Amino acid sequence: MKVLLTGAAGFIGMHTAIRMAQSGHEVIGIDNINSYYETKLKFDRLKELGIDKEEIRYNKKVQGISNFTFVELDIQDAGNLSALFAFEQVDCIIHLAAQAGVRYSITNPRDYIDNNIVGFFNILEVCRQFSIKHLVFASSSSVYGNSDEVPFSEDQKTDHPVSFYAATKKSNEVMAYAYSDLYKIRMTGLRFFTVYGPWGRPDMAPMLFAKAGVEQKPIKIFNNGKQSRDFTYIDDIVEGVRIVAESKAETENFKILNIGKGNPDVLMDFISILEKELQLQFVYDFQPAQKGDVVTTFANTEKLEKLGYKPKVSLADGIPKFVTWFKEYYKV
Repeated sequence: MKVLLTGAAGFIGMHTAIRMAQSGHEVIGIDNINSYYETKLKFDRLKELGIDKEEIRYNKKVQGISNFTFVELDIQDAGNLSALFAFEQVDCIIHLAAQAGVRYSITNPRDYIDNNIVGFFNILEVCRQFSIKHLVFASSSSVYGNSDEVPFSEDQKTDHPVSFYAATKKSNEVMAYAYSDLYKIRMTGLRFFTVYGPWGRPDMAPMLFAKAGVEQKPIKIFNNGKQSRDFTYIDDIVEGVRIVAESKAETENFKILNIGKGNPDVLMDFISILEKELQLQFVYDFQPAQKGDVVTTFANTEKLEKLGYKPKVSLADGIPKFVTWFKEYYKV
């Protein structure tokens, strides 16, 4: 297939680009390389994809590793986005670009409207205009809110998001359903559960804890550590994305799927393994629960498993891989 991948300079995006290119697909990656967090990390991810920072120009196609090309492009730029699709004849879109971050959405909600609502609308429009065969888009486990029904199933009601970020992801699912139904376009939403691993985002727990530990600063542990997450290693995530992108069309055009490990871990256990691998003793700063945070995430992955998905990496195996990368990248 020819695949258009948004968010290619992001954490999941970089790994997905590599996996899809290795599988023989032609991948065109786009990203606006915004400054939500350090752009150096984004440019270094692109370097892993064979993209030289000095060659990047807005709306210019740059050749990277085999089967991969990159275009710096903002999904809010509807005109240039449409022009790219008119030229490239794309089969499948893997849409991972978004304004991420639960806590950031509390203080900067407009960024989420611009990127997650307007930007997503532009993606839906190119699906309609250019007869895209399949849109695979990133939703989030955050749409479940603080549900007591565990494990979380795709059939549960998701009407009470506890963060504005989650509200925009729920909106994406509803918008996609309408477009899929109206224009008979195949669309699959993936509810990602706490993804971690090499090249991860610096605003997420593994990086925050590791950096604070190395710098001998206290680590903030919210809800006094009484929370658990369905931590899912990046390799399992991108394999799931590949499986979905390559899956054959079924009778139903629209589908929502959980993508996680399917086995939550207590946050304090995650911290303990991270301490052991870094050979550090963290200083704990226990904090009350924060607005927008959920207590537990736990994925029921039965529907995705029917397509061949089988997560393989445990926390005990995944954290050492993250730490090896962290030490090498940050030279600690």
